[in-house]
Amino acid sequence: MPPSSATPAVILALETATTCGSLALVAEDRCLAEYSLNTATTHSRRLLAGIDWLLAQCELSWPDIAAIAVTLGPGSFTGLRIALSTAKGLCMATEKPLIGVPTLTGIASQFPFSSLPICPVIDARKKEIYTALYRCNRQGFPEITSEAMVIKPERLAEFITTPTLLVGDGLPLYGRMLKDLLGESVCLAPAEICFARAAAIGSVAWHLFRQGSFLNPATAVPIYVRASDAELQFGEKKGPKK
Repeated sequence: MPPSSATPAVILALETATTCGSLALVAEDRCLAEYSLNTATTHSRRLLAGIDWLLAQCELSWPDIAAIAVTLGPGSFTGLRIALSTAKGLCMATEKPLIGVPTLTGIASQFPFSSLPICPVIDARKKEIYTALYRCNRQGFPEITSEAMVIKPERLAEFITTPTLLVGDGLPLYGRMLKDLLGESVCLAPAEICFARAAAIGSVAWHLFRQGSFLNPATAVPIYVRASDAELQFGEKKGPKK
């Protein structure tokens, strides 16, 4: 049955691309609740229990959910697979639409109406970062202006030529080096907002919901950007084609 007039339809958003995993219930005009936990342990241990807890705290049930949104990546390969497989299973079980949001877009969306280009920087390990460049449109929605890529952090100097806002969990590792390298060309976002948030994923998801931009739960896949170690090792074993 549809939600009552007193209960707003909400999007359940899952974000597990980084060590700071989070869940959120987001209505069209506000975030109703968000649960975040920065941990080195796998998010799978807490994901389903966290969803149940969040729904209970907001006194909501599955009929109140309009759609399920999930971060697609890039980010932790394991984290992405956990969230997407959970979201796909829930969508199939509840017949809710599935919405996918790139991790970098979710981070950039935390700065609506920024006058500066926005450059999310996610730690990709192996001394690399996931990144892309965004500009906010007149509605405050971030529009990507470069492809998502995985690069050495010092290579940002090739792409940043005007004052740009940097944000993301890569800044605690590389922020000082990037500031020394790029000088006045960059502004570093405060550390306390340098992580992906499910609330932001949910807000972007509402934009996609209104457009009817849904994924097929049976075929949706993460955005890895970089091949996994297993894929790289498999390629090495196969060797070059003759």
